[in-house]
Amino acid sequence: MNKKVLFLLALFCLVLASPLFAQQAGGGRGDLAILGLALGAGIAIGVAAHGAGLAQGRAVAAALEGIARNPGASGKIFTPMIIGLALIESLAIYGLVIAFILQGKI
Repeated sequence: MNKKVLFLLALFCLVLASPLFAQQAGGGRGDLAILGLALGAGIAIGVAAHGAGLAQGRAVAAALEGIARNPGASGKIFTPMIIGLALIESLAIYGLVIAFILQGKI
């Protein structure tokens, strides 16, 4: 993504989030706040899954390329690759936890 698209996405998120902090007269949660929490939960898991999928694909591709170039090093490449995949997957699980927390506030 180029910088202009990222800037517009960040600006859109800020504009969308600003009315969420407005208080109603009764102190209850408004429809816009519920919408924001639901969108936040969906975006959290979507971004986490997208990023984890791209990172895992790139890590496995690099590991397989290294093994293809030097088959004798497969034992030394395999273990760090599995550890890296576990760490990448933990970030996706954090996104899922954030989505569950936001969904619990609806």
